[in-house]
Amino acid sequence: MRNFWKIVLASFIGVLAALLILTLIGVGAIGSLASLGSEKNAIPSGNVILKISGAITEQKVETFNFNPLDASMDMSNSCGILSVVRAIDVAASDSSVKMIYIRPDDLAISISSAEELRKALSRFRDSGKPVIAYMDATSTGTYYLASVADKVILNRYADVMFPGMSSNILYYKDLIDHLGVDVQLIRHGKYKSAGEPFIKNSISQENREQYECMLGTIWDTMTESIAESRDFSKEDFCGWVDNLGIADAEDAKAKGIVDELWFKDELEDYLCTLMDVDKADDLKIAGIADYAAIKVKPDIRTKEKVAVIYADGEIVMGDSRNGEIGDNFAREIAKVRKDSTVKAVVFRVNSPGGSVQASAIIRHEIELLKKEKPVVASYGDYAASGGYWISCGCDKIFSDRTTLTGSIGVFGLLPSFGNALKKNLHLNIETVSTNSHGALVDGFTPLDAQEVAWMQNMIENTYTEFTGLVADGRGMSREAVDEIAQGRVWAGGNAITIGLVDEIGTLQDALNYAAAMVDLEKYQIVEYPAPVTAMEKLTKMLEGKSASIDILPEPFALAAKCLRNVSSIEKPLVEARMEAIPMICTK
Repeated sequence: MRNFWKIVLASFIGVLAALLILTLIGVGAIGSLASLGSEKNAIPSGNVILKISGAITEQKVETFNFNPLDASMDMSNSCGILSVVRAIDVAASDSSVKMIYIRPDDLAISISSAEELRKALSRFRDSGKPVIAYMDATSTGTYYLASVADKVILNRYADVMFPGMSSNILYYKDLIDHLGVDVQLIRHGKYKSAGEPFIKNSISQENREQYECMLGTIWDTMTESIAESRDFSKEDFCGWVDNLGIADAEDAKAKGIVDELWFKDELEDYLCTLMDVDKADDLKIAGIADYAAIKVKPDIRTKEKVAVIYADGEIVMGDSRNGEIGDNFAREIAKVRKDSTVKAVVFRVNSPGGSVQASAIIRHEIELLKKEKPVVASYGDYAASGGYWISCGCDKIFSDRTTLTGSIGVFGLLPSFGNALKKNLHLNIETVSTNSHGALVDGFTPLDAQEVAWMQNMIENTYTEFTGLVADGRGMSREAVDEIAQGRVWAGGNAITIGLVDEIGTLQDALNYAAAMVDLEKYQIVEYPAPVTAMEKLTKMLEGKSASIDILPEPFALAAKCLRNVSSIEKPLVEARMEAIPMICTK
């Protein structure tokens, strides 16, 4: 009887899975047909308002989330920052686009991408066309974008929050000690703080120093840009923030932070006036993603190409997964190298680092690529540690001011759970080994003094190699590199003064420079790796490959993620790693 119910349950799950897959395939096919049929009508004819909202990421990302509890689907997509910037530049000379309407509080965007978007909006304004920003709520990050507009409009009863910037770091040592887990951190670099929370219960002086410097540089970048766009000084704005002098929307208007306090219908009336129409339904609005999809297309008549290679995510050994850069990434670089129609390359790095071995493989491919064609680096949010390792030898490096880079250091973090199992689960571990160090990094036994020395030597050798690569790539002495290294993370605004980067500039600036290096006036832009569509993710999932689709509702997905994280602690981190600190967020 027990086997009977097992068969029934298995059959039910199989049928459910089949129905789900057929549904997903059907929806995807319908979506594809719909997009093909409506492409010509995606942008209204006549006078158009270009609206910027939604998610903006390094590359376009298609999501496909299915909730089996209520059969709901989320097929929302993001737009790549390069597509957005190029679309804005096209719109500046497009006679049908009369203005840009931006919703900063409805944007999902990182600080460095916001910096690049803001520069593109400024160029659009320089063309003589207006930018209008409207927010239902505002904070430092959203206002940084909004302040570039000709007119900044705030909901009359908006939440107004200007607390400044901060970064929270969670320290685990007290919990680890309570559980009885032994954690050993072996590193080179007094600022190399990625493993610090596991061995300390409060921030070190060196880590505090680098955080204060990074936050200060990013804050200066934002407030200087805000002040340049408005009729108050940076000192005025910082004074209001320090003294909590902006309590509500009325305060924001009185201080000139915003221009108007309007409800949505008042905004719509204003847009109708600008566009010379009678009612809001007559406004012709095109979303930035739709506009980019139609207006920003490769010139297929031009044979010569400039490739953009995106190194986006943690660097790992093995095949890439979502948010990771793996072995197959090196193969993408090799593919570009062998393509004779690609004349120059922009290496777009948005990575906090990861595996030394994987970083070395990628770096090797970049060196081979440089022998064939120029390679210009462009840094996004991160080009730190392993992200800097793979790119510091490029012909020229562009960085945003808010980029986090450097972190030239190495660490190994080795947890052992033998004492924790005994203390919490009353399990005893007995080890039988053929050699003195046969249980090295088995996950249950801490390293002894000889093993620590062995591990430290490996870390030191890797650090020496890292600083040597930087010295060669940047034309510096090892001693000079060591002074700015030690695992310290720098904001791009500081990195340029110490020689880690060459120029403050955007991804588009890097493209222009790369094209100029090979005297190209007309060229196609090709992206590697090509963005993976939702249907391709589904196909790979069905084939048992790495791409996955989220089919769990949020609480269950979160629980599953936690379970995966818990299971991963069984494998001690034995390789030397290069990772930067967590992303700094604005509030």
